[in-house]
Amino acid sequence: MSGPSSLPTWRELAPGGIIPEGGTAQRYHTGGWRSQRPVFHPEACIHCLTCWILCPDAAIEAKDGKVLGYDYAHCKGCGICAWECPVNKAHQAGKAKKGPAITMEPEPTAEVKA
Repeated sequence: MSGPSSLPTWRELAPGGIIPEGGTAQRYHTGGWRSQRPVFHPEACIHCLTCWILCPDAAIEAKDGKVLGYDYAHCKGCGICAWECPVNKAHQAGKAKKGPAITMEPEPTAEVKA
C-alpha cells in the first residue's frame, strides 16, 4: 500500500532526524536535579548552533542565528553542549584564540538552615 505521491518514501528520508523542539517537556520544569550547569561565554561563541541542535532538552535559547543563553528550568546539566562545542574542542587542543564558549560549573546549592 502506498501513500500520497507528495510524501517521500522511507528510502528518500534522511537516515537520522533532528527534533529541535522539546515536545511536551516544555510544560514541566525538569532542571532542578542537576549537579552541574553550563555557563555560556558569548565573547568566545561562534554561533554555529551545534549546542542548540544537540541539546536533548531544548534548553539553549537562540534567536536570529545567535545563542543567547540557557533555560535553566529545563536544562539537566548533561554537558552535551560543552562536549560538542567546536570552540571548546579547539580550546582543548590549544588552537583557540579565546577561552571556551561553554563551561560546566557546579550547580549552586541553597544553604540548609538548621
